[in-house]
Amino acid sequence: MFTGIIESAATIKHIVREGDNIHFTFTSPITHELKIDQSLAHDGVCLTVVAIDADSYTVTAIKETLEKTNLRSWDTGTQVNLERAMKLGDRLDGHIVQGHVDQTGTCVNVEEANGSWYFTFEYDPAKSNITIEKGSITVNGVSLTVVNSKEHSFSVAIIPYTYEHTNFKHFTVGTTVNLEFDVVGKYVARLHGLRK
Repeated sequence: MFTGIIESAATIKHIVREGDNIHFTFTSPITHELKIDQSLAHDGVCLTVVAIDADSYTVTAIKETLEKTNLRSWDTGTQVNLERAMKLGDRLDGHIVQGHVDQTGTCVNVEEANGSWYFTFEYDPAKSNITIEKGSITVNGVSLTVVNSKEHSFSVAIIPYTYEHTNFKHFTVGTTVNLEFDVVGKYVARLHGLRK
């Protein structure tokens, strides 16, 4: 379980394809604190550390993960948002995040607002995911509050700290992002027959 509060950046050093799987090797300032079998959220995708070598570590993404996320577009040099799993007893500063991406979305607008930024994303409504005004959403692993919730789009407001310490600073119109909708909202929607 995660909180959506990004700890660090990780940068892709190597990519190795093996059958339907892809092995991503990253460098990160917290590599020396990691261990084999540890779960880490990379842009909101929970992946397991399978190897560590000096300042780099490797994770493996399987076919299903690649099909449901933006990992298939990652390349050498790509910077991702990194978060380690929450410790029992820690403060929940963001919201409950599972590290299970529901679907991808596309950035359709970036607006600078006197020191902060508004990003608008669209997503496929056929997946039956929903947002609500002032509800929680995870975008590339970042816990955010929804503004301007619509049937298949929403916006988020980004403060300067988040902008500088996540890969939001690299988003442009057309950027594909990982979306994890609020788990509580998904259960409520399922109970009301709104989800397939």
